[in-house]
Amino acid sequence: MMTEDFSEWQWVNEPAKWSAGDDLRVTADARTDAWRVTHYGYTYDTAHMFGKVVPGDLRVTTTFRASYAEQYDQAGAMLRVDEKNWIKAGVEYVDGKINISAVVTRDFSDWSILPVSGPVESVSLELAREGDTVIVKYGLDGAEPLTMLRLAYFPPSVPALAGIMCAAPMGEGFETRFTSLKLS
Repeated sequence: MMTEDFSEWQWVNEPAKWSAGDDLRVTADARTDAWRVTHYGYTYDTAHMFGKVVPGDLRVTTTFRASYAEQYDQAGAMLRVDEKNWIKAGVEYVDGKINISAVVTRDFSDWSILPVSGPVESVSLELAREGDTVIVKYGLDGAEPLTMLRLAYFPPSVPALAGIMCAAPMGEGFETRFTSLKLS
């Protein structure tokens, strides 16, 4: 059940369809993504992000499930200073399989994935900003404690938008259901 007060939250690239109630349901619009330059040579800043500006250390945790269907469908959490400095992490659907994914962008994006074996009902994710570091943790189907996926540099002492994200780079869109979301 959703307990977060969204009155101070804002959208970057608000999707055509979303709703907040007992959960937060977001349908990614077609041809949306967040990526900068590396390997592919293009820049996209069209992914949907819903978040709240936090000036310093923070922790965003979410649990979500989605109906991934097309190459690179993705959902998870995101921290964003601006279009050139951000981290997104969560699930990315690649070659017909669910992968835990993290992209760190400082002018250029990098990408890492961890393949998941077997079906997955839900993913829990935590992004913890501590000074100049973000620690990314994940869990599958309610597994505790969460497992560290990545430790990355993130600009310190700069306000960042912290929240959830989703995108459908190749497909026509899909729905993500965020069943819990907390920002502290």
